[in-house]
Amino acid sequence: MPSETSHPAATGVTLILGGARSGKSAFGEGMIAASGLEPVYIATGQVHDEEMRARIDHHRARRGPEWTTVEEPDDLEGALARATGQERAVLVDCLTLWVTNLMMAEADIAARSARLCAALKDAKGPVVLISNEVGLGIVPDNRMAREFRDHAGRLHQDVAGVADTVYFVAAGLPLKMKG
Repeated sequence: MPSETSHPAATGVTLILGGARSGKSAFGEGMIAASGLEPVYIATGQVHDEEMRARIDHHRARRGPEWTTVEEPDDLEGALARATGQERAVLVDCLTLWVTNLMMAEADIAARSARLCAALKDAKGPVVLISNEVGLGIVPDNRMAREFRDHAGRLHQDVAGVADTVYFVAAGLPLKMKG
């Protein structure tokens, strides 16, 4: 992974996509740090088992105590409205966990995606969104997994449409796709 000083500073709305363990979260955290603004982390994940607890603990330890953490598995749009500001840079990690939460709640994901995009357009400071690109593998063998892949893909297209910058990260290397 490049050193923190080589990260571009977060400005506007940035979407960072990549696979599991690609380095996307660390890259996004580096962008927030490079902004020099107060770092805010909006976490969409929920602890359902010890493995997830360990993942969350690892992310918190890597970020450090200077980050304000907001845990919001559902109302991401509201959390963004409350957290953004000219003196703050916000990192959302991650959109695919948010999609999972919405599916489990049987929410209208298209409507929520539209609300999220509206909140991003209204953001009062930099926002970096992290998400897993899940559409590069084989077609899932069950309906729920296919619906998840489709919801995530549509959400990524919607967010990329309003984002100023989009990156794809693989093997810790960011590829700028937009901006």
